[in-house]
Amino acid sequence: MASLKLREAHEKFKNYLKDKNKSNSTILAYGKDLDQLISFLEMLKKEHLHDVKKEDIEAFVAKMKGKGYSVKSVSRKLNSTRTFYNFLKINEYYTDDPSILVEPPRYALDEPRVLTPTEYRALRDAARKDPRIYAIIEVLLQTGLRIAELAELRLSDVSKHELKIRAFEKHEERTVPLNKSAKEALEGYLKIRKEVNDDHVFITKTGKPFLIRNIRTSVERFFKMAEIKNVTINDLRNTFIAHHLKHGVSLIVLSKIVGHKRLSTTERYLKYIKDGQKKNSTNHLTEL
Repeated sequence: MASLKLREAHEKFKNYLKDKNKSNSTILAYGKDLDQLISFLEMLKKEHLHDVKKEDIEAFVAKMKGKGYSVKSVSRKLNSTRTFYNFLKINEYYTDDPSILVEPPRYALDEPRVLTPTEYRALRDAARKDPRIYAIIEVLLQTGLRIAELAELRLSDVSKHELKIRAFEKHEERTVPLNKSAKEALEGYLKIRKEVNDDHVFITKTGKPFLIRNIRTSVERFFKMAEIKNVTINDLRNTFIAHHLKHGVSLIVLSKIVGHKRLSTTERYLKYIKDGQKKNSTNHLTEL
């Protein structure tokens, strides 16, 4: 269907993601990336799929770099574009893919920020009087969940000893063990959680799902209260991974728990652990 308009194709893609039960955050992220691309292409007077060439995608990438987007952000936008075209091919809307030959921007992975015991204890202390934020911090710190996974947790996903993590775009469904600290923090929050129709675990004061951006903003406020600098909410996950590697937890076990698709992703954390810190191999998780 070479005559399909870009905006029409975009709507079909969004409906496809909804039908696949992708999270709202995933749909919004793809939507924003592709809307930027299509708006740029429309400026070039290109409204149909067959109008778009490799050079147009390269020009879009160059413009994003010129506007000050990080290399990582530009790379994500290109990946969103490729996912879009892959959807079009699979569903036989359009067979050409001008994005496949576009060279992705190169970037070096930043060294992960790992909180010290003093820092994450101070963070706990700062949040202790807020059961919801305290539970969020404790669950992220004690399970290594991604923030998007935490935002999508449902009441039915929480059992006495584990969390069921839903499947995301590039990540498989899995279960994650709950230790005593995380379980107690969750129980404390659920006792005061409002009874509402929405079954998301973490909700707002008005009973709506607690969105990723709002979770991030709320936790960042407690980082400031605890006077912890140069840190993001994602660093709670980094801290979980680094802590357990230091204590000798098997790479294979840890990789499965945190949902890394490749073992090499978990392995890269090893170089940030000083020689002699890593203990004998074990499958046993410890509390932070």
